[in-house]
Amino acid sequence: MKPFLESTDIIDYTHPSVAEKARELADGCINDTQIAKRCFEFVRDEIRHTGDAGEGITTLKASEVLEQGSGWCYAKSHLLAALLRANGIPAALCYQRLSCSEYVEGIYCLHGLNAVYLADFGWYRIDARGNKEGVDAQFNPPHEKLAFELGENEYDLSERYAEPLEVVVEALRTRKNYAEMVGHFPDIEKMDIK
Repeated sequence: MKPFLESTDIIDYTHPSVAEKARELADGCINDTQIAKRCFEFVRDEIRHTGDAGEGITTLKASEVLEQGSGWCYAKSHLLAALLRANGIPAALCYQRLSCSEYVEGIYCLHGLNAVYLADFGWYRIDARGNKEGVDAQFNPPHEKLAFELGENEYDLSERYAEPLEVVVEALRTRKNYAEMVGHFPDIEKMDIK
């Protein structure tokens, strides 16, 4: 579990603002499930999804996402992992390969989400990308309710990652805003794993 509890350059929960928000969200909770739900709902509901907003700078580190109040799904998953880990709850990064036709017809891309290790349930996947019409992700362990149901040619990557995939990091570092990211999302087909 150690890698899923560490603060890193991107999942930077030792940053003062992230540590403070993690403490605030845990206040009054009696177990890890309550803390995880609060963290999930904060990131899902209070951090804007850059694609839904149709504008904004591209954030990468958890602290940047918190400061800007926005991020793509990948960046939001970095913040959620940081808030959970800061509270001593193991958190992983997960990915799906989905159609990105809502942005550009006929392309596929990675979608970032999380898995959290809860004492009463084990590993449980959660998706804090942000709800909107047609998207209703919830926290209701052990029942999984992610943002998207898989369609044709879409799939889950089977691994849980302690650190973001390099193709995701590269995209978030080089595509500085909404316009630069649309049509150039990170995709597993540019890598040698499934």
